[in-house]
Amino acid sequence: MANARDTEILIERLNKQYGEEKAAKLVSYIDKVLDRNEHINLTAVRDRDEAMQKHLADSLAITDLPEFRNAESVIDIGTGAGFPGALLAIAYPEKRFALLDSTLKRLRVIDEFARDLGAENITTVHARAEEISRKPPYKEGFDLCVSRAVASMDKLAGWCLPFVKSGGAFVAYKGENYDAELEEAQRSLKKFRGTFDRAVGLDLPAEEISGHVLIVINKK
Repeated sequence: MANARDTEILIERLNKQYGEEKAAKLVSYIDKVLDRNEHINLTAVRDRDEAMQKHLADSLAITDLPEFRNAESVIDIGTGAGFPGALLAIAYPEKRFALLDSTLKRLRVIDEFARDLGAENITTVHARAEEISRKPPYKEGFDLCVSRAVASMDKLAGWCLPFVKSGGAFVAYKGENYDAELEEAQRSLKKFRGTFDRAVGLDLPAEEISGHVLIVINKK
């Protein structure tokens, strides 16, 4: 389990990487989610130290990837409470983010928090990915698609790759046992012009609470 020391280490890293103002906003977003969680179900994580690692540190782990660094437009599929999309948007205000979810009440909360924190680069989208991904301006409208949604790679490939421009990428936050999922997803990957590039392990202060690996899929 994460503890207060893990949180201190994380905040020190955030201050160093993003500056104190952005770091404070990132921490504030987590606190807002946990506070609102008393009234609306946003996350199963109730402990603040665990949320800091499992949601904040985990969401930002993608920022070291060149696929993220080079992207100007990003869509987050199944964003839930805004993980990872809202946190990435706060940290990188120069990039444009669309946060898609089928649950409107969660998106309204994200809109509220984004206004409070001045995250003007966030647009929320209330829709089902498989229905809207074939329509302009969403069809092949983004440099990068990300998802922490709980779904198989086979489903995620069909939901996410249609949003990605040719030459762009899709990155899925998956568990360590991703090999079988990738094998089952080969037909979908081929259908939507996706090619598995690599799997990137995460280096977090409290590594044991996050089994996530970043699965990078390039779109031909």
